[in-house]
Amino acid sequence: MNQPVTSETYAAQVRRLADLSDRVRTQRAEAHTWYDQQCAAAERAVDEAAEQLRYAEREAAEARELVERVDAEAAHLWQALRARLGAGARRLGDPPGPALSATGDPLLLLHGVRGLLDRTRQPGELPASTNPLLALCGVLGAVLMFALGAGARALGTSNGGDLAVGLPVLGLVVTLLGPLVGLAPAKLLADRRHAVLSPRPVAVVLGAGLVTTALLLVLTR
Repeated sequence: MNQPVTSETYAAQVRRLADLSDRVRTQRAEAHTWYDQQCAAAERAVDEAAEQLRYAEREAAEARELVERVDAEAAHLWQALRARLGAGARRLGDPPGPALSATGDPLLLLHGVRGLLDRTRQPGELPASTNPLLALCGVLGAVLMFALGAGARALGTSNGGDLAVGLPVLGLVVTLLGPLVGLAPAKLLADRRHAVLSPRPVAVVLGAGLVTTALLLVLTR
C-alpha cells in the first residue's frame, strides 16, 4: 500500500510546482520578448533594405538620365566639330565611345569641350589671294560645260530629225550652266581653307565663268 504523504512533503511539492510555474512564465515572457525583438529587427531591416532599394533605383534613374544627356551633348559637339572642319570631317568617322579611364564630372568635361569649340577659329572668307584660283574654277566650269554643249549640238547636227532640233537647245542650256559649275570646285577650295563662299568669291567665279562662256560663244560663231 502507498504510504501517506505528509503535509510538509505536499507543501514542498506545491512550492516546487509554483516555482516551476514562475520559471516557465518567466521563460515564456522572455521568449515572447525575444521573438518580438527579432520581428521588430527584421521589420527594420526590411524597411532599411526597401529604402536602400528606392535610393538605388533613384540613383540608377539619375545615372541613366545623365548618360543620355552626356551622349546627346557629345553627339552635338561632335557634329559641331565636323561642321568646323568642313570637307576634312570625313576622316573623323563616328563619335568615339566613352573612355573607361575618364574621371570627373562628364558635364564639366563637356562644358570645357564646348568652350574650346567656341574659341576655335570660325569659318571666314577666302582671302583675296585666292581670286586667281576662283577665277580658274569659273573658267574651267565654263569650258567643260561649253565642250559638253558643243558635243550635244554636233550630235544633233549629225543625226538630224528631232535630235537636230532638241540637242542644240539642250547644248545651249548646258553651255549657259557653265559659270555655275565652277562653284563646285570653289566650294571644295573654301572647305579646305576652312572658309565660306561669301558674295565676293561667288562673284569672282561667276564673273570668270560668264566672261569665258561669252568669249567661247563669240569665237565659235
